[in-house]
Amino acid sequence: MNGIFIAKKRDGTIYYRASVTYKGKHISLGSSDSMETASLLYEKAWLVIKNPELTPDKYSERLAPLSFQKFICLANFRDNKIYIKTPIYLHRTYFSYHLDMDTELKFDLEDLFYYSSHTIQRRGNHLFVADFGLQERILSRYDIPGFAVLGKDYRFKNGDHTDLRYSNVDVINPIKNIRKKKEGRDEVYNVKMHINGDWNIGSFPTHEMAVIAYNKALDEAKKHGLKTRTEILDIPDGLSHALYAKIYSTIKLPEKYVSYLSSYEKNNRRS
Repeated sequence: MNGIFIAKKRDGTIYYRASVTYKGKHISLGSSDSMETASLLYEKAWLVIKNPELTPDKYSERLAPLSFQKFICLANFRDNKIYIKTPIYLHRTYFSYHLDMDTELKFDLEDLFYYSSHTIQRRGNHLFVADFGLQERILSRYDIPGFAVLGKDYRFKNGDHTDLRYSNVDVINPIKNIRKKKEGRDEVYNVKMHINGDWNIGSFPTHEMAVIAYNKALDEAKKHGLKTRTEILDIPDGLSHALYAKIYSTIKLPEKYVSYLSSYEKNNRRS
């Protein structure tokens, strides 16, 4: 049958893979131990593709066993001619990331490249993605630390916590030493220390790594006798003490920064 392929597991068990080819794009729909289920996946996928009235809010049980996430991917491809593997639907000035049938997250188009290659997950009230082996909180992209309190340290201007467009997120108390910036097509987190001037500690791929680098730079400063009102930042949510320590040990502080601290300590002893 078109769109259904027979495959074998390592133990020799047969299963069936379903896929469709639409506008020259080969799209995997999933697999099943049942030919009937695989056939239904194929049938429901074409039902979505051929019916533009099946908009993102029209998913129902009649489209099963096609998953809600795959439904969104197909609807977006049908309407916007761009296939995205994550459950994103494009609008004219923003995009929606459909976490589930009841949760539509709204983002600015400038974040499309990132979320088209990162799957958003949820644990309790926290949203995060897996990035470089770490769980990076969605809010960290707005320079909002894990210990921040909604209403005190940040707020959503229109009251909608699912509207994550930058114009709607008001950061009241940001971490001034960590800033997100662009390096080519990548986004990194730059860390600075303010000790008799600005010291560039480095740029890191995730906010969590930046927090750890910041803490290490501050630890080093205090070890050399510098007195500062700056406080150590809390361990990011989802990061174990063991992983924190492992990342901490791999971060190398700039030689100029360490040399300055050593000179400061020597001069302080003489005085």
